[in-house]
Amino acid sequence: MRFHKTAASLILALLVGSGSVFAADNWPQFRGPSGDGTSDATGLPVTWSATEHVKWKADIHGKAWSSPVVWGDQVWVTTASADGKELSVLTIDRESGKILRDQKLFDIAKPQYCIPFNSYASPTPAIEDGYIYVTFGAPGTACLDTKNGHIMWTRTDFVCNHYRSAGSSPLIYKDMLIMHFDGSDHQFIVALDKHDGHTIWRTERSVNYDDLNANGKPRGDGDFRKAFSTPRILTINGHDQIVSLSSKALYGYAPDTGKELWQIDFKASFSGSDTPVITDGMIFLATGNGSIEMIGIRPDPSGLVNDSCIVWRTHKKVPTRSSPLVVNGLLYMVTDVGIVTCLDAKTGEEIWHERIDGQYSASPIYADGKIYFFSEDGNATVIAAGRQFELLAKNNLSDGSPAIPELQGPSSGFMGTPAIAGKAFYLRTRTSLYRVEN
Repeated sequence: MRFHKTAASLILALLVGSGSVFAADNWPQFRGPSGDGTSDATGLPVTWSATEHVKWKADIHGKAWSSPVVWGDQVWVTTASADGKELSVLTIDRESGKILRDQKLFDIAKPQYCIPFNSYASPTPAIEDGYIYVTFGAPGTACLDTKNGHIMWTRTDFVCNHYRSAGSSPLIYKDMLIMHFDGSDHQFIVALDKHDGHTIWRTERSVNYDDLNANGKPRGDGDFRKAFSTPRILTINGHDQIVSLSSKALYGYAPDTGKELWQIDFKASFSGSDTPVITDGMIFLATGNGSIEMIGIRPDPSGLVNDSCIVWRTHKKVPTRSSPLVVNGLLYMVTDVGIVTCLDAKTGEEIWHERIDGQYSASPIYADGKIYFFSEDGNATVIAAGRQFELLAKNNLSDGSPAIPELQGPSSGFMGTPAIAGKAFYLRTRTSLYRVEN
């Protein structure tokens, strides 16, 4: 019996040491392993505070709204100085919360303008076994070796005025890193070789940004062209497509070549921010600002997508910042001012809506029958997933620290979407990163 226990321990140690960890134990990109904000984790806490269920707290310098990513025994976050002149990435020990490395990746002499509400480090990194891909948009993109922090390659040559600062996160697909550049001057999607950073393909957005508004004047201003969304992958009949939300339009691209396969022009919607959810053979997304809609799209069996594939659309109580969440045939969304709505995902029919406290930029996440909403005020509201609204808990990580003016709100506030790995939340506030677990 003693021999078997020892052998099992040795095998487990070898597996952990080699990086062979369960998928549910990692959170490799914005909105998690599947990119839709859902997790199969169980045993997560329902209640917490600054002194309850906090395993560790790590203070993070600078101003950044990016989400943490988790792989193996590491947690990574990006950050930036408030003026955007220093762009950095931090490596944190997952078990202890100790900051292992604090690396400045880029010095920016003349940063682009960033509205106070956003940050210079809002894109979330993408990580895989051995490598992490960090981007700040046009100012710089880098690939690092996760074992030692060695910089494998960088790109600083993309020209794009992000106008309000960057927000789109990268997507790892096969041997490529796919990224959006939707600025006021240039709008395109690009695929880089993840091994050396060279451009494999680049495709310009094809929608017409210069159509006329209600007053008969061109609408080609920066906000009408600017977008913040992150690409996703749709598979139809064994063939992959990139689903890409820009300002004013949704596109499908061939991943290997960048060829545009289809486009839906949203006419009066612009500056898309959410990441589309792809599940149950449908695409769900909020179209952006202007004429704000939540839509459900079902591609036809051939893989074509056009206006006729839009199954339903609603203008009611739709967010402009956070992404939707789809669980067991129900779609959940929270508006910028805290109205949560549950829809039937197949039909778009409203099932219920309720107001919760706070303002919301972070996207909701789901695990173990529960949905978690994180507000800019530092509140975390937990409800039961289902056809009736059931409030389970309201939490806050405030430790009484005063607000920091340049961070635009309370230190405990949430701007970035949290991560889940193992049985723990990794919650990033304006000033700190917390590991919260039972």
